[in-house]
Amino acid sequence: MTTVPFNWSALMPALIVALIAWRMVRRVRRLIGRQPVRTGRLVLTSILFPVLVVLLGFSGLRDVVLLEGLAGGLVIGAVLARVGLRMTKFEVTDAGLFYTPNAAIGVALSLLFIGRLIYRFSAIYLATGRFDPATMQSFGKSPLTLLIFGVLAGYYTAYAIGILMWRHSAKRDAALIAGSSAPPATTP
Repeated sequence: MTTVPFNWSALMPALIVALIAWRMVRRVRRLIGRQPVRTGRLVLTSILFPVLVVLLGFSGLRDVVLLEGLAGGLVIGAVLARVGLRMTKFEVTDAGLFYTPNAAIGVALSLLFIGRLIYRFSAIYLATGRFDPATMQSFGKSPLTLLIFGVLAGYYTAYAIGILMWRHSAKRDAALIAGSSAPPATTP
């Protein structure tokens, strides 16, 4: 009786799709409903995405079309973030600061990006029949993929910065209100 060796490369697409689906469910849950303002997460988002954009930008220095895709996506994402911030409901309560994002924009952008990732992984896998570092290098060599990533990065960066700016003004306004409602100081 002969044993057939286990083919890990055949399992990789299923594992990648499962991971992407799991992250998508987690992201969609975060995009729906009232959210507390978590400064650390917002600061991390406003730093992490620009770092990723710069790294992808360096990889596209040899091909201006890739940079154009990334830059165009950033502009579109920033405009969508401005629209999203206008559609966001902000709340100042005794329990803290909260916001309710427009779920349609965030979910649509996440689905678009995840769909593009699945498409690119599938196209690379079907073309080569395997997943390895050599074939994955071509993953970021698509202007459309970089455009979609740019939209996502531009949106989440600008949206996080917008919420941080609102938080700052809400804290400042609360301090002004607290200061104006205090009894006047008496001097001896």
